Amino acid sequence: MSNVKNLNKWANAHTYLTVDLVRIALGVFLFMKGISFITNIQYLNDLISPIDRIGGGMFLIHYIAPAHMVGGIMIAFGLLTRWAIMAQLPILIGAIIVNFMGEMHSQNLLLALLVLGVCVFFLFYGSGKNSADYYFKMQQ
Repeated sequence: MSNVKNLNKWANAHTYLTVDLVRIALGVFLFMKGISFITNIQYLNDLISPIDRIGGGMFLIHYIAPAHMVGGIMIAFGLLTRWAIMAQLPILIGAIIVNFMGEMHSQNLLLALLVLGVCVFFLFYGSGKNSADYYFKMQQ
């Protein structure tokens, strides 16, 4: 636990506006992707069809879009960022697996790998100084 506190102190001391803008862009991207999945359910159903053979397809449809929307808002505002990113990780890992189980879409694979990499970065880095987490922590 002390390692996490030390990393958080280092991240708050070395915060850059660019990193906060990347976090906000990641949140907005995930939110827009969730909106896209809700407005086009058939596209989401087609994407997860290779995994649907295992089961749980209806659960996945009802988990992916709301998790992207709520998680995207939380990441953009920097509110419980690490928890929101942990909710995104199974979706992103599933997006990578779907590309290997079904038809390979290199653009979707690269996008999923990029978003997964950015999410892993913010999982360790945290939300930064320009976030709701930092604001609430300073109010105490």
